[in-house]
Amino acid sequence: MYEIETALYQKGIRYIAGVDEAGRGPLAGPVVAAAVILKKDAKFQYVNDSKKLSAKQRELALVEIKEQALAIGIGISSVEEIDLINIYRASREAMLSALATLKIKPDYILTDAMPMEIDTPIESIIKGDQKSISIAAASIIAKTTRDKYMLEMDKLFPEYGFKHHMGYGTKEHLLALKTYGITPIHRKTYEPIKSMLRGEQLSMNFDDEEMSQWHFFFILHGVIMAKIP
Repeated sequence: MYEIETALYQKGIRYIAGVDEAGRGPLAGPVVAAAVILKKDAKFQYVNDSKKLSAKQRELALVEIKEQALAIGIGISSVEEIDLINIYRASREAMLSALATLKIKPDYILTDAMPMEIDTPIESIIKGDQKSISIAAASIIAKTTRDKYMLEMDKLFPEYGFKHHMGYGTKEHLLALKTYGITPIHRKTYEPIKSMLRGEQLSMNFDDEEMSQWHFFFILHGVIMAKIP
């Protein structure tokens, strides 16, 4: 997984940013992107495509990445953005936001199958999280950050079982939707929620005024939730 970066370093490129996202498929929650610039000599024991790692392995990989990263940026597109502009565009916006928050400007960008118009040389690689160590590191940052958010959402909405499925459309999740309705973090343009809402088979399981007071703040590799009085 180091070959792409090694070839770029040999061309004289200094700072390479890997970019990836987590959360395109779930029925609930935001899409989270991460951008990571690793040290040139970074080597890892656990870092791999986040989808191939267990939760425990991802946490071990996260420790390694923090030690070997020169810069890490996080970008988030909310459920509202996803419903408004579609998940593809929302994912791209989250990636651009992640790049914008890097404390070091990259000389070259590697993305996981996401071309972007940006004033930095960029390479979009199909299955990039399996081929590039920088993209793999970004995939782990994005996944662990999003998972922490969904664990907080599980505390707010325990009946949905978010801690088990992280918002994906499991049988448990679909049954909870039919039983309790939707929450503010559900994607209304996603099936089967879209059809169920059209057929009025779902209720709204939240109070608009109460939920408007909740502001969610992502902190690098963690989430802080603050209720604004």
